[in-house]
Order: sequence, then C-alpha cells, then structure tokens
Amino acid sequence: MPKLVVSRRVALTLLVSAGSLAGVEPTAAQSLSYTQGQTVSPAYEGFEVNEDGSFSLVFGYMNRNWLEELDVPVGPDNYFALVDAGDLDDLSQDAYDARQADLGQPTHFLPRRNRFTFKVRVPAEFGEQELVWTLRTRGETRRAYASLRQDLLIDNMIIASETGALGAGRSDPETRANTPPNIMIEGETIMNARVGQPVTLTAWVTDDGLPITPAQRRERARAQREASGAAAPTTAQQDSAPDSISPEMRALQRAFNEPDRVTVSKSLGLHFAWFVYRGENQASFEPIQIKTWEDSRAWQNSPWAPFWVAPPVPEDDRWVVQVTFDQPGTYVLRGRADDGSLYADEEVTINVSPLAN
Repeated sequence: MPKLVVSRRVALTLLVSAGSLAGVEPTAAQSLSYTQGQTVSPAYEGFEVNEDGSFSLVFGYMNRNWLEELDVPVGPDNYFALVDAGDLDDLSQDAYDARQADLGQPTHFLPRRNRFTFKVRVPAEFGEQELVWTLRTRGETRRAYASLRQDLLIDNMIIASETGALGAGRSDPETRANTPPNIMIEGETIMNARVGQPVTLTAWVTDDGLPITPAQRRERARAQREASGAAAPTTAQQDSAPDSISPEMRALQRAFNEPDRVTVSKSLGLHFAWFVYRGENQASFEPIQIKTWEDSRAWQNSPWAPFWVAPPVPEDDRWVVQVTFDQPGTYVLRGRADDGSLYADEEVTINVSPLAN
C-alpha cells in the first residue's frame, strides 16, 4: 500500500490518473501525491537549433513519487523509435527495435519533475518525423512524441523560465547574457571499483558569474550608494520598499503561503552535484549532494526549496566528492553544474565488482 502525502499545491504536471486513486472523488484526487507506488512519464521539452543546422530534441520526465526512485533498463520497457508522425499514437502498438532503442535516456529515475534532462541530436533533414520515447512502469505505457513543431522551439530563456529561475515574463540584459557553466572532469571518465570502496570524483567548474543573485544585487546597490555618497535608506523607507523583505522572511512566506505561479521557483547561485543516471542500485555520496530534481518542500537540500541557499564555491573551483556502492554493477553518474538558471552535465562510468573473497 503506497504511503500517502497530502500536498497543498497541485502542479499541472502531476497528471494523476483517476484509475490510480480508486474510491477517491476526482476533485479530492487532485490534491493527493504519493511517496511510492506510482508511475513515471517521459516528457518532450522542445527542440534547439544547432549552428550546423541540425537539431537537439530535449527530453525530461515526471516521476509521480516523492521518494521512490525507479529503475527501467533500456529494452522493451524503455526505448526510442523513429517513426512517421502519428504511427505510435496507439499506446498498445509496440515498436521496440534494439538497434535504435538506446539514445542516451536515463534508466534510473529520480523523484518528481526532472526537466531538460538529456538531448538527442537529429540531422537537419529530420523533417516531419517523430522520435518517440516509450516508457513502461508498473504496467502503464506512456510516450513522449518529439517533433519540430515550431511552437516547441526552446532557448536558454525558456529553459530558465521553465525551471523556475525567472518570474513570469521577467528578464534583463544580464539574464539574457547568461551561459551555462563549464565542467571538466579530472582523471578518467571510465573507472573500476569494488563494492564498499570509495571512489573520488573531482570536477572543475567555471562560470560567467551570471545570473546575478538577489544578495549580489543588494551588495551592488550598497556599493553604488557609497560611491555616490548617497545616504542609506531609512528604516521607514526600507519597510515600505517592496524589495526590503529579507530572504528569510520571503522564504517563510513561500513556505506557508505559496502563491500560484506558472512555473516553480528556483534559487540562484552556482552549485554542483552528482546523481545516478544509469544503474539499478543506489550510490552513497560524501558529502551529501544537492538534489537535481524539483523538491519544493521547505528546508530540503534543493534549489527549489524555501530557505535553500547555494553553498560557497570552492576557492580552486574544484568540487571533490567520494562515492561508494553497496552492490556490483555498471553505473553512469552525472555531474551537474547549475548556476540556478542554466546547467551543464558531464558523465562518468564506474564498473563496480563484488568484494574479493
């Protein structure tokens, strides 16, 4: 019996099916979410135009569980198929072909909404075809249909907005100039280890310093006042100013009286985290890694959570982490550098052997 969590805020992406909530009225079902026992849906986020005329089709997914992480290996339950438009609209129709099934999709699915997770590059001659991602979990088949429909064109501003870094309709020159961080993995990207043996991962991350965080904006304003000789705002002026609310109080307001919004809300600030992308068992990271999925609950270690603040950037720009595995297998880990608005990923593969007798 899945454990039940009642959520005050309902996201449109929950897509809770009435069939999974037998005996619950539809209006009541919309306010329920679960820690485990639910399904995963693939998502097509849109396409990017590359400089050489090719396209990148961008995918993500929605795991309806708040805690459970599902594993679905590449195969008949997790595959891609290139078809003519409409050919796979019938969910009962199978199109699995091992030769084209694996296009780099995840097999380990983190909780909740994971946007813009991976890209599939297609040629300029892609035309009106569809690249369909089929995912079957708990006996339910879901599909994401990728095409070059013009209303699905995305860019950095759309990505920043959809992940919650921008308020609705907000932008400025600095935000538009922002580019994703750069990552360089130090050492080998394919490694061997044994169960229980810590593996050290080092990533060198650089960024353009954008977007400007609220704290940086306040510091900039203070420096400008000092340079101009202007007096600091009085207490009364601060109390009446719309931006005078402290970050802590603003986060408290979000936690207890979160307003309706068209996207989630995400805190700015450069950070780096590893997570399991492929592999059927958990990995233990030291230190504990920042969540890369949209955990919007207060006090969680997540950029989408009220009260979260980005950690200090290491002085040498090197993020050092140790990872340990409890079970043998082949694991693909992703390292994500995120400035709060845009992010970049790099991968390492670790082949984990059983302990020697």
